[in-house]
Amino acid sequence: MKIAVVNYTGTVGKTTVATHLLAPRMGNASIIAVESINETAAGLGATVEQIKGERFKELLGKLLVADDLIVDVGASNIEDFMGGMNKFDASHAEFDYFVVPVTSGTKEQRETVMLIQALAGQGVPAEKIRLLFNRVESSVEESFGIVLKHIQKTQTATANPEAAIHENELFDVLAAKKISIVKLLEDPKDYKALLRDNKDANEKQRAYWADMFGLKALAKGVNRNLDNAYAALFA
Repeated sequence: MKIAVVNYTGTVGKTTVATHLLAPRMGNASIIAVESINETAAGLGATVEQIKGERFKELLGKLLVADDLIVDVGASNIEDFMGGMNKFDASHAEFDYFVVPVTSGTKEQRETVMLIQALAGQGVPAEKIRLLFNRVESSVEESFGIVLKHIQKTQTATANPEAAIHENELFDVLAAKKISIVKLLEDPKDYKALLRDNKDANEKQRAYWADMFGLKALAKGVNRNLDNAYAALFA
């Protein structure tokens, strides 16, 4: 499966989606960051190849030979990426899906609508444009009315309210530690046992063990949310 993660606006979680949601559920698919100035998935502990949007021909060549690939398009390169797709006739057909993360802010929703219109204008069918609701604090229907109403009116994208990632602090912590949720969950250490069996350890060490125990417990719940979101995204 070949997926582009796109939006005109930044800070909607494209790189988080590529790293934590998509790659682990696509057999650890390779990630290409179409980016020049912002953080890529490499900063989250993933292996990433970086290409500028102006080198769309090179990207197209990689799409043609890949079985599974995630293309994380940064806001700084989205215009070049869209221009490249327009220049190379029907190149959008090389993507199975365009995943569009969106958060609930008015600006973010309006720019998401613009992105959907641009993709549809290039001939991308609605079933290939998949909305992913990110940092959801209440119901999707209440928080994302702008983009949902546009899709309902135009039928230019696919939006399943169950394709939602709930607001949580884990991703920011993982970014600071530069590890993925997969690596955190694969950590074999029993931090609760370390705390129980090493009462004479120094305060700093015990605080670290307690922190890691809490993070792993939080990660298990977040990972279940990601499993559900992924299933709903491609349902």
